[in-house]
Amino acid sequence: MPDTVATSLVMTLKVLAYVFDIVTYIPYFLIQRPDLVLERSKRVKAVPLNGDPSQPWRSVDVENKELATSMFPECRTLAELFDRACRHFAKQPSLGTREVLSEEEEKQPNGKVFKKVVLGEYHWITYEELAKRVANFGRGLLMLGQRPTSKLVIFAETRADWMVSAQACFKYNFQVVTLYATLGANAVAHGIKETGVSHVITSLDLLPKFKDVLPQTPTVTHVIVMVRTKLELEAARSALPDTVQVIAMGEVEAMGERSEPDLSVSPPKPDDIAVIMYTSGSTGLPKGVMISHRNLLCGTAGQTDRIPGLGSSDVYVGYLPLAHVLELSAEVSCVAKGTRIGYSSPTTLTDRSSKIKKGSKGDVSVLKPTLVAAVPVIMDRIYKNVWENVNSSPLMKRVLFQFAFDYKLRHYQNGFSTPLCDRIVFNNVKALMGGRVRLMLSGGAPLSADTQRFMNVCFCCRLGQGYGLTETCGAGTVVDFADLSVERVGAPLICSEFILRDWPEGNYLSSNKPFPQGEILIGGGNITMGYFNSPEKTAEDYTAINGVRYFCSGDIGQFEEDGCLRIIDRKKDLVKLQHGEYVSLAQVETVLKMCPLVEQICAVADPMQMFVVGLVVPNEAQLKALQEKVTGSPATSFKEACQDRAVLKAFQAELTSHGLKAKLQRGEIPARITLCPEPWTPDLGLVTDAFKLKRKVIEDHFAREIKTMYAS
Repeated sequence: MPDTVATSLVMTLKVLAYVFDIVTYIPYFLIQRPDLVLERSKRVKAVPLNGDPSQPWRSVDVENKELATSMFPECRTLAELFDRACRHFAKQPSLGTREVLSEEEEKQPNGKVFKKVVLGEYHWITYEELAKRVANFGRGLLMLGQRPTSKLVIFAETRADWMVSAQACFKYNFQVVTLYATLGANAVAHGIKETGVSHVITSLDLLPKFKDVLPQTPTVTHVIVMVRTKLELEAARSALPDTVQVIAMGEVEAMGERSEPDLSVSPPKPDDIAVIMYTSGSTGLPKGVMISHRNLLCGTAGQTDRIPGLGSSDVYVGYLPLAHVLELSAEVSCVAKGTRIGYSSPTTLTDRSSKIKKGSKGDVSVLKPTLVAAVPVIMDRIYKNVWENVNSSPLMKRVLFQFAFDYKLRHYQNGFSTPLCDRIVFNNVKALMGGRVRLMLSGGAPLSADTQRFMNVCFCCRLGQGYGLTETCGAGTVVDFADLSVERVGAPLICSEFILRDWPEGNYLSSNKPFPQGEILIGGGNITMGYFNSPEKTAEDYTAINGVRYFCSGDIGQFEEDGCLRIIDRKKDLVKLQHGEYVSLAQVETVLKMCPLVEQICAVADPMQMFVVGLVVPNEAQLKALQEKVTGSPATSFKEACQDRAVLKAFQAELTSHGLKAKLQRGEIPARITLCPEPWTPDLGLVTDAFKLKRKVIEDHFAREIKTMYAS
């Protein structure tokens, strides 16, 4: 009966839609001009120099021009860029933070206690007030012993105080050392020890972690804490030993305000280091990427060129880690263009976020942003949550939503918009992000076609992917927002040029047909200065070709007929999963092959997935012993043992235990495995004569098993 009702409803909707399309086709065509929409989508966006695919590829906008170096010609440093913004937008709002009205602890059914908050409206400071705070804080740091080109760590969550601190450092030529708030104590200690900093800016919430780091970092003498009250400052002082001076950020600003007017100031030069950004690497310890003022100016010039209409009428929600180049470059760009930044966090972003008390509003509901940057894992969660809600809805609602989705998607791909459909069906979904989002940008990992189409349809906005790395200031490519295609990362920005370097081992060549392929090398003024204190790694990953500095990404790409780049493979064994964390497959294999149960192992990580899977050739004797232990019966054949579900479960547990004991992170250990009864030999072509894995061959050979593991 429900199927009959659903079929009848769909048929009725199809008839109504057909009639509606006939009636509205001519006016919609004349108003919306879908022919021009499709033409803009398919236009050529980049070309190789001299028509040679082995030569550098550039945006058609700079094919025969100099690459962009700054948003504004008169600005050569981040300090000059900030000063310009504060002059042009002096009385306009700049940074906004919500007031905490109340906090309470809420006990969950499982016994756990979660902190819930009720937040008020956003309180904004103007650019004029921001300039004053930045100047005072920078002068206060000078009073505390900081000197031009000296280093200072910011170890804090994304917030307005983070941006104030960074802009002060840019203005007074202090080098900002960024460390993720989520880093473990050892990684934080490594960054502080390697750079030898004496001053650290942190938050009250991170003090427990920082306290564990202090014994390993004797150079630290000053800890500047982002606190709101004297009570919080006292709590911070009591948490840390007397060997360090603990000062509130507000106290530092007050010191700067009282300082002598003629306090000596040395402004930065374009090639001075602005940021040493620590990013995860294959060794397990983060490595510091040295980013100059020139690098960031070039990168942001390219990025803002690809964002249509960016300006003071826009509102950006800042919630991604500012220690990540994607968020830092986005916020620097917003400040430069007069765009308001309202601060948030993943736990308070929406009405349903974990720290928002039921019945109160999340940040985007209050802020109503027009611009949102996100990593794919967040968009994937939205995608899954919406469809779960739809699929659990009453039949009529479920059928209506699915029909509207399919109807709009079809029209969207043909260049039409669907205002009536948006108003009736999708405004409720759009409201999840405040209801005013016009552009969304995805970066940090590949975005699936399904998620991209879902966001286009349900949030009634353009969504583009970007491709860049910390080593390129996050700049490389960004999809043209007129481009309707999916699973591509766009054309080179006007600050960059790309070379596809042949990789014969993988048969990726610039001479390949129909599209040139190869390892992606990114060149331009946005290419950073190298790795801090690591000249060998710098020489390995950076190169110069015809006087242009390039970063060798290790990613394999292809340029398609319109000059857009598609990422098709990864040369290195270092893979970034959907949650943005890197996994070094070789390191995982090196650890897990020492497990007594393992004879051979190949870890597999699909960038479109959240976890690692594994293909394992077990040690036959150990596997049979495990089978006897699990089943309490004599062992069967080796092949049958590999297929025994109980044995597989026990094997997985042993492998996980071994990996954790060997200090692998849980996310690095294969979450699902397949046991392979046939050894991998050179005769089969799965390993070399030296028994080194031929990774791509193995993945192709076991493609069905890999697909099953990810689908299960």
